[in-house]
Amino acid sequence: MTSIGPCGPLAFQLVLLRRMADHQPCLVEDARRELGASRTDMREANRRWQAMARSPRARGALDRYRSALGAPERTTRRTIGDLECDALLWPVPLWPDLRFEVLVAPGGAVWNEWLVRAPGAPAPRLRTAEDLRPWSCTADEVARAFPPARPLEGTAPTRLGLAFTLPDDGEAVAEFTWGLLQRWSPSPAPPPRR
Repeated sequence: MTSIGPCGPLAFQLVLLRRMADHQPCLVEDARRELGASRTDMREANRRWQAMARSPRARGALDRYRSALGAPERTTRRTIGDLECDALLWPVPLWPDLRFEVLVAPGGAVWNEWLVRAPGAPAPRLRTAEDLRPWSCTADEVARAFPPARPLEGTAPTRLGLAFTLPDDGEAVAEFTWGLLQRWSPSPAPPPRR
């Protein structure tokens, strides 16, 4: 068994993988082995992360990310609608073309946390259903490729859904964990009108 510390980039990547295991167990197993970690390591990293997040003396979300990942690789100011926030980016070695992004409001509240394409890294060409392969693209890339996209509530805090229209296949729904595509399916047909 590998010695995985309580925090750090390796433990954090195992936390990301633990949430993805429900949707893509084979990809998670391959990634876990690539990291040199056991299933026990992954469960333990997730247990420690959850304990840190739920502790009565819990640090704020931003402090947890800084503790686990160190100083961000990049910090930029971003305007979303009428609101300004800071976008902090950290590398994630399992996905070298992605960054873990945390959006922070003035005052330090974390608005969003997910995987995004690294600045300067080429985005995948998303034109058809065949291009939507697990772990190949992020939520914001799918939303831009197939407008208009509509966010859907996820089944857990780190999960989200997205409804969109594929050019030749019609309505579809995709599921993302930490902003990374896990799977998609055609939307069920609406019931017939009476």
